[in-house]
Amino acid sequence: MPYSPASPLSSVSTFNTLSIPSLRAQYLSPSTKTLHALPPSLHLTLESSTTLSRAQLTQCFELVRCSSARDYEASSMGWSPAKKRKEMRLPDLRYLILTQRPPSGVEDTELDVGQVVGFMSFMLTWEDGNEVVYCYEVHLAQEIQGRGVGKVLMAMMEEVGRGVGVEKAMLTVFKANGKAVGFYEGLGYGVDKFSPGPRKLRGGVVKDADYIILSKRLVRSGEEGGEGKRKAG
Repeated sequence: MPYSPASPLSSVSTFNTLSIPSLRAQYLSPSTKTLHALPPSLHLTLESSTTLSRAQLTQCFELVRCSSARDYEASSMGWSPAKKRKEMRLPDLRYLILTQRPPSGVEDTELDVGQVVGFMSFMLTWEDGNEVVYCYEVHLAQEIQGRGVGKVLMAMMEEVGRGVGVEKAMLTVFKANGKAVGFYEGLGYGVDKFSPGPRKLRGGVVKDADYIILSKRLVRSGEEGGEGKRKAG
């Protein structure tokens, strides 16, 4: 089916076949209002797991390792650099990559402006038979935290989901990461009905999951109600 920017994408399958230039034209055009909320010192681009350079992948991985490795190590999953790198190369993953712009009067060659200072990875996929946009990772370098950048990345992912026409956005977060849980709840995310509950083991021991699945209903323009007015699930 030909891609038409004037109409919503019809399905997850269609989205996942679109080229990166087509996606950039749709979601990173100068008229994209969400982009204007980014600090002017940051540059945002969109990549896929296949167009991401080896250097970019390494820098994204280092952001994950610095911010999440301890949470993985403390969980039943454990921390495996090899598994995480493999996951980051999943074919349908899309990346929003943040790099620093050079200050006024400074040439690009005088700074390492290609250094990744933040990123989000997400996937248009199916969960329990429903089409969703699933956030895999959101990580920011310390120097750009607290500036609303995470909210911009989440808003852009949700915008993609609405364009495709999926019902909700989903993500997984460690329960121990209270700061992240609070951040997502502040954006209207709530515990999804498919989030795992406590399990009763042999001997009557109850084991709780290390993580929760959060979701948010995505309301498209023209639909009644407002975004985040009811928790998805």
